[in-house]
Amino acid sequence: MTNKCIILGASHAAAQLVTSLRQEGWEGEIQVISDEPYLPYHRPPLSKAFLAGDKSIDDLQIRPQSFYDKLNVRFQQGRVTQVNRVEKSLLLESGEELQFSKLALCTGARVKKVSLPGSDLKGIHYLRNIADVQGLQGDIGQGKRVVIIGGGYIGLEAASAMRKLGMHATVLERSSRILQRVSAPELSAFYQRIHTEEGADIRTNMSVSKFVGDSYVEKVVCEDGTEFQADLVVIGIGVNPNVELAESAGISVDNGILVDKHCQTNDPDIVAAGDCTRHFNEIYGRSLRLESVPNANEQAKVAAATICGHDKEYNSLPWFWSDQYDLKLQISGLSEGYDQIIVRKDPDKDRSFAAFYFKEGKLISADCINRPQEFMLSKKIISQSLNVDPERLENNSIPVNQLL
Repeated sequence: MTNKCIILGASHAAAQLVTSLRQEGWEGEIQVISDEPYLPYHRPPLSKAFLAGDKSIDDLQIRPQSFYDKLNVRFQQGRVTQVNRVEKSLLLESGEELQFSKLALCTGARVKKVSLPGSDLKGIHYLRNIADVQGLQGDIGQGKRVVIIGGGYIGLEAASAMRKLGMHATVLERSSRILQRVSAPELSAFYQRIHTEEGADIRTNMSVSKFVGDSYVEKVVCEDGTEFQADLVVIGIGVNPNVELAESAGISVDNGILVDKHCQTNDPDIVAAGDCTRHFNEIYGRSLRLESVPNANEQAKVAAATICGHDKEYNSLPWFWSDQYDLKLQISGLSEGYDQIIVRKDPDKDRSFAAFYFKEGKLISADCINRPQEFMLSKKIISQSLNVDPERLENNSIPVNQLL
């Protein structure tokens, strides 16, 4: 059998992996199998420009078909039901069997779904892929009432998009503040203020108990009896990694497919990259599963090198972003466990500020809203473990390039 690498999932990781494989010198076959009928596409614009109709499916493509043709990459739509590591074969739902010499798992994650009375009513939507947004587009309209379940980044981004489309948006969060799982109280308060100013209704300490309607959803009822009228509902309460196929094949799994610093699984011929993986991060000294495009791309580069027998290690600083209204939030690092926070400019008044998180005197993370210079600086400080004076960071009169 000629050398053949099969990639499962046409994700961000997959798009980078096929490119890096050729750059690393892989001369064998490359085949990508996906259960979606599309080439790898950008997912962040789904709830924004694509939802609003400003971008087409072709606009979302990470690379055009001609690019993959030049690399001699073949795409196939299908669902893999079994991985046989001994025979190095895959079984598809169609009954077709494929052989591989190397396998890359880029299976991503899927949305968490609610199981409540009425959760099967029409008009209840999730946001993860093109089909989800296409279904949502049929229900949106100016003046309509949308209730969004979940006050994390997905929910808040959806609220921003719906307000821009002229809809009445209500966000229901079961915790005592929005973004509680991922950010400091200062950032939660900032976004609470911004969304309120933009006309969204943010409600915390609200647990949904049921959805009411005949065939279409008409109202959302919370455990305390509060009711919200709804023409449609968007649910954004997180994702679960797609690990079942790997687990059934005997690949080590623990809230993600476990990979080493070479993005290799416990099978030397199987790598994994992206939202589906869990890895040990040297910077923070613990295992992480990251849901971000930068992580998917960086892991894919390392996975491709590993497939080709080259020694490349993954040890990138996690970073993320979120677009809401006219605000671009850029996050460097992870703030969990911080013991000091320094804020540059006033989050209670401005629409631009940076929050720096310290632990034992070391900068470990930063949230930068419309502050790209501070974002780049924080990445440098954390990645290189540099020392920085918190008082200087706080002083907005000191230019960014003079902070170190």
